[in-house]
Amino acid sequence: MTTGRVRIAFDRLSVSFPTARGRMLVVDDVSYAIHDREFVSVIGPSGCGKTTTMNIVAGFMQPSSGAVTLDGKPIAGPGPDRGVIFQEYGIFPWLTVKQNIAFGLTLGANRQGAAVREEVCQRYMRLMGLSDFADAWPRMLSGGMRQRLALARAYAVKPQFLLMDEPFGALDAQTRSAMQDLLLQVLAAEGKTVMLITHSVEEAIYLSNRIVVMTARPTRIREIIDVPFAYPRTDALHESKEFGELRSHVRDLVMQEYAVQAKQSENVSG
Repeated sequence: MTTGRVRIAFDRLSVSFPTARGRMLVVDDVSYAIHDREFVSVIGPSGCGKTTTMNIVAGFMQPSSGAVTLDGKPIAGPGPDRGVIFQEYGIFPWLTVKQNIAFGLTLGANRQGAAVREEVCQRYMRLMGLSDFADAWPRMLSGGMRQRLALARAYAVKPQFLLMDEPFGALDAQTRSAMQDLLLQVLAAEGKTVMLITHSVEEAIYLSNRIVVMTARPTRIREIIDVPFAYPRTDALHESKEFGELRSHVRDLVMQEYAVQAKQSENVSG
């Protein structure tokens, strides 16, 4: 059971977009909360509206109806309290590793002096295993290293919330597993409130306190699942009977919604 104060609240959130055929409802009457230092994964069929809900938390979009609040206040736009990490890394190719990490510390409310920037850069390069690559360009890094750099840059500005949209989706299986473990280690040390969009059932179970399973479009909540495993977690968890049973349950829910989505596509094309 989740405890702690509510940080992110979805209150009857609905989102629709104009199309040639009229308004298309993408998110329909979604309500749930994410609590302080909770890790919540959102999973469902591709294109169902998961990323749309995160974009509203990030401040990139506004609801069509209902509300999303941070600490009880409406979200007016992006802010330094939220770090956003995408699958495409979101790092600047014209800046070195160290310059990428320091970049956010040169802007607006996050601006810091040279000594603090140096301390923060050294800390996160060390945590992410990037100390030997401080002066390297992003093109010289592997996919996993570029994603570690994206994490370091997001963490450097000390956001309260970490919003992650398929951050490890482009990585090979071994690198993805290593990145998941690294994320858990850093979260244990730093403490953040996390919302993760993922298509991986195993990733959602391994990382999360709770999983929000969404329906096919228009997305609604199919089920909210408490993950019963204590932290810290290790790779051995994947082999446990309980993990396998939960994986089967979540996978069945998601596949049922993919079947609904396929039926919707047949009806449209027909």
